[in-house]
Amino acid sequence: MDNIGTTMYRWASDLFPINRSITGEGVRETLRYIQQIIPELTLHEVPTGTECFDWEVPQEWHIREATLKDDTGTTLVDFKNNNLHVVGYSTAVDTTMSFAELDEHLYYIKELPDAIPYITSYYTKRWGICLSYNQYQTLDRDSMYHVKIDASHFDGSLTYAEVYLPGESEQEIFLSTYICHPSMANNELSGPVVAIALVEYIKSLKNRKYSYRVVFVPETIGSICYISKHLDVLKNNVIAGFNLTTIGDDRLYSFVPSRNGTSLADRAARHLLHHSGEKVIYYSFLDRASDERQYCFPGVDLPVVTICRSKYLEYPEYHTSLDNLDMISPKGLEGGFCIVKDTLELLERNEKYRITTLCEPQLGKRGLYPTLSNKESRQMIIVMMNFITYADGTKDLIEIADTINVDARTLYDIIESLKRVSLLETLEDCNV
Repeated sequence: MDNIGTTMYRWASDLFPINRSITGEGVRETLRYIQQIIPELTLHEVPTGTECFDWEVPQEWHIREATLKDDTGTTLVDFKNNNLHVVGYSTAVDTTMSFAELDEHLYYIKELPDAIPYITSYYTKRWGICLSYNQYQTLDRDSMYHVKIDASHFDGSLTYAEVYLPGESEQEIFLSTYICHPSMANNELSGPVVAIALVEYIKSLKNRKYSYRVVFVPETIGSICYISKHLDVLKNNVIAGFNLTTIGDDRLYSFVPSRNGTSLADRAARHLLHHSGEKVIYYSFLDRASDERQYCFPGVDLPVVTICRSKYLEYPEYHTSLDNLDMISPKGLEGGFCIVKDTLELLERNEKYRITTLCEPQLGKRGLYPTLSNKESRQMIIVMMNFITYADGTKDLIEIADTINVDARTLYDIIESLKRVSLLETLEDCNV
């Protein structure tokens, strides 16, 4: 049986060829694929023209083909070979022109001569062809060129999807990822496949304390649209949120805090990243560029952080054809999944605890003190006693773990042992 990393990589490979944009059939095809894995997923259509705060749902875009040919009829660029070859939301064109006329519609990156850039023009009508700089250099400046983009814009809808998994409390943990980019692996597909795996993990939890809301939206306009429809519920219920993007390579970890910077999501994610044993780059909210912008915007103010591997904008392959399936790996995806999964588990276990005795408890008579002393057992007792010392009902598990400088996960068994012999109670059970 495949491990979770291999499974996620297979999902990404299946989804990679689909041409996605902020609207259209590529988004629906992607969501229908996810729905086969998560039957609880519900798809929603928001009609063109719907007002979402200061924005409006745009027309739907559909592209059938796009080619660039020279004056001999040789095809130089073909959308069928790579769906990054066309500027996203390009208008239709079918004409012959000189190189000088064509040149202003060509996009490439000199610094990455083998890469096809990802370019979009969602809200200004234009057309364009994207190609590598090496391809661009081969074009004959004296030739005539025939360019054809068979595309249409029409009143349709924007599609998003969500799954809601109820827990014992109406308080929610919120997960968001986007499904609006064409064939890019880390920037586009790592977030959705990690989100799928997290939904499967959440479903496996037998006694969920919190409810979970997981959304798959087109970036920016999709999150704005979602917030406009669910703002009251989100503000009332969400206690922690995570934006999932560029989370599939195996280079390092990155963290973008919420605008507040001190939310429960900030504290939990920072704690586990600190104790991950991996290289982590901690960014400022000033470095935001994904949907955390919308979820944390003034008036919305959701406690949403972003956990990445190599952060968007910061790796050279970002928004190019070099962000292919070689950019991600089963190991990288598994690492991204595990850090978020462990954060969710920490949130589920996070409570304010209080010791039930005055002065230090007698551990030996309760079988909690080792009968043989060695370095490992002494360290365990030190950690236990440090935890007990700060378990006064005023600090939650994360704060105690930070105070005594241990990984909160090492305290899980200690907490269960103390509760088993009635030495520890949660704040809700305390007579305060």
